Amino acid sequence: MDQPLLPARARQIAALPLHRDAGGRLQVLMVTSRRTKRWVMPKGWHMDGKKPWRAAEIEALEEAGAVGHIATTPIGEYTYDKILDNGDGLPCTVEVFPMLVDRLKRNWKERKERKRHWFNLRQAAKRVDEPDLAALLNRLHKDQDKHPELRALIKSARAR
Repeated sequence: MDQPLLPARARQIAALPLHRDAGGRLQVLMVTSRRTKRWVMPKGWHMDGKKPWRAAEIEALEEAGAVGHIATTPIGEYTYDKILDNGDGLPCTVEVFPMLVDRLKRNWKERKERKRHWFNLRQAAKRVDEPDLAALLNRLHKDQDKHPELRALIKSARAR
């Protein structure tokens, strides 16, 4: 029996939910994955009829209960192998959209399936399994106020 052909590399989107702690340092909201309980960013597949950043915003709401302002420009991307139900690995590239979180909902869609927690960027980089994502978080930690995507997001959030 022939196996269906999988794409060479699938594309996903992720939100990078951020806020500033009392000392003004950026923190990132991470969630546990449903199956392995690893710390991950809220992510998922592109959605028909939705811009990529809107899909990422929906994932942040469903997986983490995060509500806020999301950038329309990605801050970077990372790769990983998604393990499918049949055990096969599917190489994925994930576009990451920064999001400034205004509030966290007490009740959200996947609250019974995931934990969420704020980490500083360095802590978050140590907890993820994906080397590209760890590198992105470490770069953001070192240059918190130098990313044009983040500066534009902060400026647009203040204007609202």
